[in-house]
Amino acid sequence: MNYIGSKLSLAPFLLKSISGVLEARGVVLSDCIFVDAFAGTCAVGRLFKNRVKQVISNDQEFYSFVLAKNYIENTTPLQRGTKLLRELEKLPPLRGKIYTHYALGGGQNRQYFSDANAMKIDAVRAQLAHWNAQKSISENEFYFLLASLLESSDKVANTACVYGAFLKSLKKSAQKDLCVSPAHFDLSPNPHYAYHKDAQELIAHVPAHILYLDPPYNAREYGANYHLLNSIALYDDFTPQGKTGLRDYQKSAWCKKNSVAETLDMLLASAQAQFIFLSYNNEGLLSPKQIAQIFNKHGKYSLRSHQHTRFKTNVYSPSLTTTIEYLHVLEKS
Repeated sequence: MNYIGSKLSLAPFLLKSISGVLEARGVVLSDCIFVDAFAGTCAVGRLFKNRVKQVISNDQEFYSFVLAKNYIENTTPLQRGTKLLRELEKLPPLRGKIYTHYALGGGQNRQYFSDANAMKIDAVRAQLAHWNAQKSISENEFYFLLASLLESSDKVANTACVYGAFLKSLKKSAQKDLCVSPAHFDLSPNPHYAYHKDAQELIAHVPAHILYLDPPYNAREYGANYHLLNSIALYDDFTPQGKTGLRDYQKSAWCKKNSVAETLDMLLASAQAQFIFLSYNNEGLLSPKQIAQIFNKHGKYSLRSHQHTRFKTNVYSPSLTTTIEYLHVLEKS
């Protein structure tokens, strides 16, 4: 999934940096509980899933929770996975919520999906709701299939990478027929868990060796930029607002200049982890100096950095091609 702030391309940097800090302190990575407090698409949780004792994944956005329930919490093979996907592919089109609100045929002048793909999303999502209500599929199967639908729908979305707006004409990828492909997850001998909570609430009650923080860096709200994924994931009754069809969403203190520093300070104070790692780039609301000042209040601070290719979208600052990713490190005293 094309995702703002995705750490997929930074996996080698993160793994080397985090492993190096632990090794220098004589801590064995495979013995650690790893909390990924802002999981997003679960790229970091998946990176560490079979490198640590346990991953605890969390995100306030419901679509991210769905992905984590599959990619992180699913650990054993799903014998019926392929069969269930084949059944979903055979469903007749359905003029449901996504078609009504987010395809031109629905009459709301929004074109996030082609008419055909919107009706297929509705058909699959409605069938998943039916199967789940009838308990004809397991919880593990439900989240595997729903994550598969989210990932596959994103591939044919008629957007410039995010869902803050749709394109006037169907781009080439949006003209392709939606095929619900399996959202493959890594098997694991250990249990791992996914949560849908405010990070502050979770961190205050979950002891761990490693706490990884990847909060929003700027004023761009994930609830607004990925609202449609939440609507598919929740498939609830709501009233889309405005030209872009936004649903109500909870705004984040991390996206506000006047609250982000206090939010970080409070989180570090309540965190129970010995090692805390914060990903934050050079385009964020907080400067490296501000973060260093906050971190130094809570223990031993150090910094790693890595220059890499910027997230590509023609919506935000298309002239910028690279960014510096900082990994702020805290060993709590």
